[in-house]
Amino acid sequence: MASDICLVRQRISRLGQRMSAFQINLNPLKEPLGFIKVLEWIASIFAFATCGGFKGKTEIQVNCRSNVSENKTITATFGYPFRLNQASFQPPPNVNVCGIDWKSHVLVGDYSSSAQFYVTFAIFVFLYCIAALLLYVGYMNLYRDSRKLPMIDFVVTLVATFLWLVSTSAWAKALTDIKVATGHNIVQELLPCKKQEAMCYFGSVTSMGSLNVSVIFGFLNMILWGGNAWFVYKETSLHSPSNTSASHGQGGIPPPAGM
Repeated sequence: MASDICLVRQRISRLGQRMSAFQINLNPLKEPLGFIKVLEWIASIFAFATCGGFKGKTEIQVNCRSNVSENKTITATFGYPFRLNQASFQPPPNVNVCGIDWKSHVLVGDYSSSAQFYVTFAIFVFLYCIAALLLYVGYMNLYRDSRKLPMIDFVVTLVATFLWLVSTSAWAKALTDIKVATGHNIVQELLPCKKQEAMCYFGSVTSMGSLNVSVIFGFLNMILWGGNAWFVYKETSLHSPSNTSASHGQGGIPPPAGM
């Protein structure tokens, strides 16, 4: 028991000595392993910023049967996390539009699960990239001397590639539905527009170009992480033994004597 405790203390002491030997070395950033990680870090910022920071609105024009010549604008404001079923229509301040309580009518759909999954995962990737870059720049010797750290990095890279594919695909499908739910179809879905007291016409909707960009960056992240998997794999023990055994095999045959 005492020997086990002593062994644990020795390992902790060695780890503490390695961790205390922090030395900034920017050379790993010039290698594919570090350079691609920087690109992943930047791409993750664009991914969650373009989606999580979106605010928009959709407008419809309403004509009352009693006064057809007068148009009124009804607006529904929406944004991240895109719970459209909580985005109610708002008439102009202190204006009664056709005697209808427009605030009780909302857009259709709740796409918060796909949007929040995408943004949350992008933020976790952002934080992981910071930790990985800190390890590369400050503790590259510890990283390459260890068998576990490169393997953990490799597994995380594979999982991140898969999750980028899943989250981006889910978000792209949700974005398509959001465009439909905030477009021309809202005139057909609104109950007051189906009745006799109001005639509704679709007005406009905020451009969703930034949301399209978020989908592009999602798939770009997937490509970056998938490509980086090879360079991380080269740092693991799965790749190194083949080179080591080959070098040992070449060096194991002594040169002929007398040559």
